[in-house]
Amino acid sequence: MRFSIARKFGISRPDLASLRVVAISTIAVTATVLGVRYMGGLEPLELAGFDQLMRWQPIELEPDSRLLVVAITEEDIEAQGQWPISDQVLAQLLQKLQANQPAVIGLDLYRNLPVAPGYEQLVDQLQQSNLIGVQSIDTRAGVPAPPDIPPERIGFNDVPTDLDSVVRRNNLFAEVVVEGETDVLYSFSLRLALTYLESKGISPSPDSYYLKLGNWEFLPLAENSGGYQKVDANGYQILLNYRLSHTVARQVTFSEVLNGEVDPSWVKDKIVLIGSIAPSLKDLFATPYSPALEVNPKMSGVLIHAQMVSQLLDAATGKRTLFWFWSEWAEVFWIVGWISTGIILGRVTYHPVALSISVVGSLSVLSSACFYFFSQGGWVPLAAPALGFVLAVGTVVSYRSYHEHKKQEIVMRLLGQNTSPKIAQALWQEHDRLLKSGKLPGISLTATMLFADIKNFSTISETMSPEALLGWLNELLEVITREVLQHQGIVNKFTGDGVMAAFGVPTARLEMREVSEDAKAAVDCAMTISEHIEEMNQNWQRLGLPIIQMRIGIFTGGVVAGSVGGKDRLEYGIIGDTVNTASRLESYDKERQPTNCRVLIGDATWTHIRGQFEVEDWGELSLKGKQQKVKVLHVLRRLSDKHSKVIASKTRQEPGIRSQESEVRR
Repeated sequence: MRFSIARKFGISRPDLASLRVVAISTIAVTATVLGVRYMGGLEPLELAGFDQLMRWQPIELEPDSRLLVVAITEEDIEAQGQWPISDQVLAQLLQKLQANQPAVIGLDLYRNLPVAPGYEQLVDQLQQSNLIGVQSIDTRAGVPAPPDIPPERIGFNDVPTDLDSVVRRNNLFAEVVVEGETDVLYSFSLRLALTYLESKGISPSPDSYYLKLGNWEFLPLAENSGGYQKVDANGYQILLNYRLSHTVARQVTFSEVLNGEVDPSWVKDKIVLIGSIAPSLKDLFATPYSPALEVNPKMSGVLIHAQMVSQLLDAATGKRTLFWFWSEWAEVFWIVGWISTGIILGRVTYHPVALSISVVGSLSVLSSACFYFFSQGGWVPLAAPALGFVLAVGTVVSYRSYHEHKKQEIVMRLLGQNTSPKIAQALWQEHDRLLKSGKLPGISLTATMLFADIKNFSTISETMSPEALLGWLNELLEVITREVLQHQGIVNKFTGDGVMAAFGVPTARLEMREVSEDAKAAVDCAMTISEHIEEMNQNWQRLGLPIIQMRIGIFTGGVVAGSVGGKDRLEYGIIGDTVNTASRLESYDKERQPTNCRVLIGDATWTHIRGQFEVEDWGELSLKGKQQKVKVLHVLRRLSDKHSKVIASKTRQEPGIRSQESEVRR
C-alpha cells in the first residue's frame, strides 16, 4: 500500500527511505524547538516579535480624550528652583485642578515626607475623595504611602519590566505580607480607572472570580502566556496594549496649570495624572516602540500609567479588547504545523531560487497571520514556528544535499576515475532516473567498444623487474586513459596489459548522428594512441626500455550497460555481442601486425565513419567464438577535411559503390 501511494506521488523506494530519515529529522527539530521554547530560550525572540507587531498596528492619531497628563518638565523644576517641589506649590496645583472638577486626580509623586513650606495646605488637598496617591509595593525597600491618604485611595506605581527592561505588562494587584497578614494592594492605574468608571456607573462584577469590568473579564497572565515561557507572573498581571507611544493623552505642563493657562474643559470630568517627564529624574522606561524612535525613545512613568488607564477604560467600555492567548496544546499544534510545512517545502522544492522564494513567502504568510491575530487581540507565537520552519527546511535540504552527494559518490565509484567530465555531468543530470537502490539499472543502448592490448607482453615482462615493468606499463596506460577521456569515452576496465573502453555510455543516444560521433571518436582516439606509441617507442629505445606493438579492436552495436556485482562490490559493466566482437577484433591473428599499432574495425563501425579515414579491407573474417563472419577493415590514417568532403559527396551520389580514391585499399 505504501508503495502504491509512493508511485502515485512519484516517490521511489529510495525516496521512502529518505522520507524516513526526514521524519526522524522532523521529530528532532520539533523536540529541539519545543525544548528550547519550554526552557525560555525563545522568549527574547518572541518578545522582539511582539514589539514589532505592536509597532505595525494602525496609528491612533487622537489621544485619549478622557485623560489629561500634567507633566513636570525640566523647565518646571528649574522655575521652582528645587526638587522635590514644595508642598505649598503642589497644593496650589491641586487646588487649581480641583476647581475645574476633574473626575479623579492621580498624583504620581512620592509624598511620604513633608517638603516645607505648606505641609498643612497639601494635607487639605490630599483629603479630597477623588485624589489617588502612590506607594511602592515593597515599602521597606521602596517608598510608603503618604500618611494623610486612606488605603483605599492609594495604589502602587511599580512598573513590571521584562528581562530586556521593556514594559509590556500591567500589574493590577499585588499581595504583601504586613505583620504576618496578607494584604492586597491595587495598582495606581487600576485605582484611577475604577474611580472614573464608578462615576460612570460601571463597577467590578461581584459574581466573577476574576476582575470583570463591563462585559470584559480580566484574565491574569500565566508564566507561559503567548510568547512568554518563564515570565514572573506574580500578582495579577495583564498584557499592556499600548495606545500609541507618547500620544496617549493630552499633555500640559506644571507651570501652565499654575499660571491658569489650561482650558477648564480639558480638566472637567477627566482623569488627571500628575508626574514627571524630566529626563534628569530618570523615571523613564523602554517600550515596544523604543527601537523605532530616534528622539526620546523611552517613555516616562506617568505616561506608562496613562497607557494602562486608557487600556482599562477601553476594555471596560468595549472599545478595545484585552489580549487573549491560545492554550499550550494549541500553540504546540501551531508550531508543529509550521515545522511540517517546512519539511514538505524542503522535500518538494529543488531549485534554489524557487526554494528561497518559497521560504520568504511562507515566512511572510506566518508573519501576516500572527499580525492578523494580534490586530484581533491575540498574541500567537511567531518566533518558535518561524525558527522551526527554517530549521525544518534546512534539515531537509541538508539531508537532501548529503543524499545527493552519496548518490554522486555511488555513480563515480561505479564509473571509477575514468569518466570524462562531459560524460559524468550527463550521467549526474540523469541520476534520479538511473539510480535505483544504489545501482545503475541495465539500459540498452548503442555504443562503440574499443579493446586495446600489448603484443607479446608476457615476453616483455620477463626482461624487466616488477617495479620497472609497472612504471613502464603505467606510462602507457596513462596515455591511453587520457586520450579516451579527451574523446568523451570511458575506460571501463584495465585487463592487465589491456584496456576496455566505451564510447556512447552511460546515457542512451537518441539520434543516429550521436552514434556516428561516438564511432568517429573511438577510431580517432585509436589513431591518436597510435601516434603516441610511435613517440613513446622512440623515447624508450633511447632509454634502453622495450618498445611495444599494440592491437586495437573497435566495433559498434547494441550493448547493455549497468551495475554488475553485489552491494559490497559494484562496478560498471557493459555486456553484449558488440563487446565480444570488439574483443575478437583486437585478438584476431596476433602475428599479423603491419604497424606498431594495428587498428581493426568492423563494418558496423565503418558505416558511421565512411569518408573520414583511409582503411584497408581485410575481407569477411571468421572471428573466434563467432558463427557469422564479420567484415573487417584496417584503419590506416585520417583523411583531411577536404578529402573527407569529396569522399562523402561521391558516396552520397553513388550509395552502393565504394570509392577507390584511397578511401579503401583492397
